[in-house]
Amino acid sequence: MFSTPRSLFRALAIAEAITWTLLIAALVTRALTGFAPLVTIAGGIHGFVFLSYGATAILLAVNQRWHPGTAVLAIASAIVPYATVPVELWLARTKRLDGQWRLDATDDPRDAHWIDRTMQWFLRHPVILVVLLVAAVAALFTVLLILGPPGGK
Repeated sequence: MFSTPRSLFRALAIAEAITWTLLIAALVTRALTGFAPLVTIAGGIHGFVFLSYGATAILLAVNQRWHPGTAVLAIASAIVPYATVPVELWLARTKRLDGQWRLDATDDPRDAHWIDRTMQWFLRHPVILVVLLVAAVAALFTVLLILGPPGGK
């Protein structure tokens, strides 16, 4: 399904923008009608996708060997409504999303680093990678739910 880094990143960037729409619509509905449960639902969906997008951006930053500034921009774009889409378009246009998953080491000396070797192992075992990423996102999501919504309400 996500045979390339580009396809995975594009899907999460679009999903993140869609969940912004859900959250904003829920906030408008609450303001107009006082009906608050939609904000809880849309906020939860958005929060989970937001964290998933961030995890994906980190994975791609390592796989694509992005400059740290590029990685920070990709991750931070999720904070601004709809910003993930233009950032994804920019990354694609500048060829930062080109290429395949780096499953095996090459002659590149950077492939000798522990993070590259670890990423390659996980990419060769995608079920383990997905399970661990989903578990990490779910754990962080749970902690954030326990702490409460942004702004304390």
